[in-house]
Amino acid sequence: MECLFLVWALEKLHYYLDGTVFDVITDCNAVEALSNMKTPSRHMLRWQIAIQEYRENMTIVHESGNIHKNADGISRWALANTTENPSWVQQEEHHIEGICVTDIGTEFYEIWKEEYDEGRIHLLDEILYHRTKHTYVIALTDRTLINTILHECHDSVAAGHLSEDRTQDRVKTWSWWPNWKKDVAEYFQTCDRCQNANRATGKKCGMMIQIQESKSP
Repeated sequence: MECLFLVWALEKLHYYLDGTVFDVITDCNAVEALSNMKTPSRHMLRWQIAIQEYRENMTIVHESGNIHKNADGISRWALANTTENPSWVQQEEHHIEGICVTDIGTEFYEIWKEEYDEGRIHLLDEILYHRTKHTYVIALTDRTLINTILHECHDSVAAGHLSEDRTQDRVKTWSWWPNWKKDVAEYFQTCDRCQNANRATGKKCGMMIQIQESKSP
């Protein structure tokens, strides 16, 4: 990993390092051995080629990890939790609040009466869960969160605009809400990209007509 980071840093800072004499201080022995390795593996060989142009001006200096603490401190020192620099994203906090309820009140009972009476709705640490045959998933009550789940399970880069059935499989892995299958179907049918991609091409099938019976032998 450290060798790959060195290659990345040299490419990123090329305009500053080109023609400049500089030292690379590291506590990783592999980085020090990178330039002198006689029988490197395939990816190590690619990295050797990548740093070849810097070898005349670059000196790799190994420093013990007990001494080399300045770099670790930058990545490991926790920042203070302030208003200007919060330790969490406010949007995520809003999502957490969206799934929290203090009680399964009348409004939830009326909407989810059938599920509740069958013992499928559970309240644990102010979060509603829906019990299926094999597992528990979060029961969503906030429409904004439902739309977010639909987007992440269908439109996002990781989802890849899968079919309606496969989108349902993704959704039911993480969450549940009343009439969720209907919402998934409507979301899929209103996805412009999917509808354009699945549009039928070619000529339409011809109309069925009666064929005249031949009168000649």
